[in-house]
Amino acid sequence: MTPRHTVTPSVPEARPGAWCGAVAAAALGGVLLLGAAAPALAAEPGAVTGAAASAAAVRAPKATTVTVSGSGRAASAPDLAVLSVGVEATRKTAKEALAAQSASAKALVDALHAQGIADRDVRTENLSLSPVYTQSPGGESKVTGYQAGQSFSVKVRDIDRTGQIIGAATDATGDAGRINGVVFDVADPTALRAKAREAAYRDAHDKAAQHARLSGHRLGRLVSLTEGESTRPGPGALPSAPADGGEGVPLAPGEIEEHVTLTAVFELV
Repeated sequence: MTPRHTVTPSVPEARPGAWCGAVAAAALGGVLLLGAAAPALAAEPGAVTGAAASAAAVRAPKATTVTVSGSGRAASAPDLAVLSVGVEATRKTAKEALAAQSASAKALVDALHAQGIADRDVRTENLSLSPVYTQSPGGESKVTGYQAGQSFSVKVRDIDRTGQIIGAATDATGDAGRINGVVFDVADPTALRAKAREAAYRDAHDKAAQHARLSGHRLGRLVSLTEGESTRPGPGALPSAPADGGEGVPLAPGEIEEHVTLTAVFELV
């Protein structure tokens, strides 16, 4: 009986656990492969893959836009006057200066109240006390007294009486009184700002439409809109001077103007 020979192929010696790791990796690779292939198998006919969509987006031309700025103004008569008034007193000592200033400030506030100005419309803006120096012929500075001062911001809601109120303030304070300035304004600028904003948008839209026409396009959708800070310039303050005016100081309120700027980006089609 011929003996049967069995040939066993040589297999490289594996480290402990390597075979199990290889089997697990192969199994995991199969799962990942199936998972990656599943969306392709389930995709509907004619569907565009993510890579194809990205390539198409790169090839697609970018939209043409135009960036313009708009400026709008609106004006109205003022309905509010803001006075800057105050008092000053100079005496030999700080205590005397403060006492004189306090007496003049009380007289000023009492006069304002007598003119119908409410407490909420009178606000202290500044209070100061400083030494007064005198220079000797030899160039040496010496303190010869003290000056105390106080300034107030006063809102006059009936602007036709602004001159009358200034006169009453100067009568009450005499040589100690100071008129630092007057500014006219509107109590609620919301409506005025809205009109200026509308004008600014129309200005920007008209500019963009003209650019579209000149470049052979049509004006498309609004892409972005940025509004700048609105401004409401008023008349300059009067220089500080002794309040020696009388009743009925002539004033010219003029108009209050609101200015709005914006930047708009429109698509051209």
